[in-house]
Amino acid sequence: MITVERRFDVGTPVRVVFAYLSDFTNTNSWDPGTVRTTRTDTGQLGVGSTFHNVSQFRGRQTELDYELTRLEPNRHLTFTGRNSTVTAVDDLSFAPSATDGTLVTYRSHFTFHGVYRLAEPFLRRGFEPIADDTVQQLAEVLRSLH
Repeated sequence: MITVERRFDVGTPVRVVFAYLSDFTNTNSWDPGTVRTTRTDTGQLGVGSTFHNVSQFRGRQTELDYELTRLEPNRHLTFTGRNSTVTAVDDLSFAPSATDGTLVTYRSHFTFHGVYRLAEPFLRRGFEPIADDTVQQLAEVLRSLH
């Protein structure tokens, strides 16, 4: 399994950050690897809501079907995506910061399946710069939400 984690502080209130990130289609704005994310179910957003994500990784497009698997209002979100190659878990937690903003902890876990597990050591290094770029763009978007 490959895990990357970043923590950052934004001056935007927790309730605003949480509401924005609860809708996984917003990855269209903050995840530089996302080509598009669409919601694939209807109704109120909550645990069990589903999304289809198309991302660019190492020059190739990959598609994952995500589900919102954990939702603790203003505290925690987990989205779990799957395809035949990988299970990706985006885990976000939120806490009020000393500046009346939000301290965001963003963890991504990638578990490769089958023969793709053999490539994990070679892929691991590539995820660190992706995480840096993602958090930089995410922080900019969240700061603009005041």
